[in-house]
Amino acid sequence: MTDTVALSDLKARHRAMWAAGDYPAVAEVVRPLGEDLVAACGVSAGQRVLDVGAGTGNAAIAAALAGADVVASDLTPELLDVGRRVAAGRGADLAWEQADAEALPYGDASFDVVLSSIGAMFAPHHQDCADELVRVTRPGGTIGLASWTPRGFIGQMFATMRPYAPAPPPGAQPPPLWGDEEHVRALLGDRVRDVRTQVRTLPVMGFADGESFRAYFASRYGPTIVVRRSLADDPERLAALDAALRDLADRSLDADGAMAWEYLLLVATRA
Repeated sequence: MTDTVALSDLKARHRAMWAAGDYPAVAEVVRPLGEDLVAACGVSAGQRVLDVGAGTGNAAIAAALAGADVVASDLTPELLDVGRRVAAGRGADLAWEQADAEALPYGDASFDVVLSSIGAMFAPHHQDCADELVRVTRPGGTIGLASWTPRGFIGQMFATMRPYAPAPPPGAQPPPLWGDEEHVRALLGDRVRDVRTQVRTLPVMGFADGESFRAYFASRYGPTIVVRRSLADDPERLAALDAALRDLADRSLDADGAMAWEYLLLVATRA
């Protein structure tokens, strides 16, 4: 019973984290990742597609516009509400369903393509999530993932925040591990074949300096908001975190004011 209560509390905190701030604005910055993933998976008309951790639907909408029969699933209903509006504005028809990536409410082998663009990587229990991705994919179907790498900018941002964040719950693993090819291959194991990977970078403009990046993420990005809130009674540590985020962003901006956010694109066939 205690474990069940603890897990329920963890899921509630995750939902609240992603509902905080203005993640839909951040999602628009990273929209090309979802489009790249859909193209890499070869999504086509008539396929049944599941987007896990869909958020506002960057990958799901792209798949629907390709003619697929799409379900966009996410733990946070507030993001699904935004996704519905975005999809309507872009002329995409798809289903939006609240679902936990670690306990998907779908039958075995239900989908031709199961994909996730920087979504499933934030489920705290990596093996549970990977097991579900495999379970709901039909044999011969496609599993596609786009995940921030540990060494890339967003991975380094999480590493920068980690010393200031509350201790993670037992068994939780860092999200950027999904951007490590060996880690993901181990999670999927021999249940997949023909694994194809490529490390790519997303060019990001719009941040004049490290402070503009820090301010943007401090007000819009749920994980950053939650860590900063935990330091509300410790202004010195909060100031140190803010300085560290500024410094990271300043180091990552090139002479033209651009950043390169690295991610791993992995596509595999369900054995």
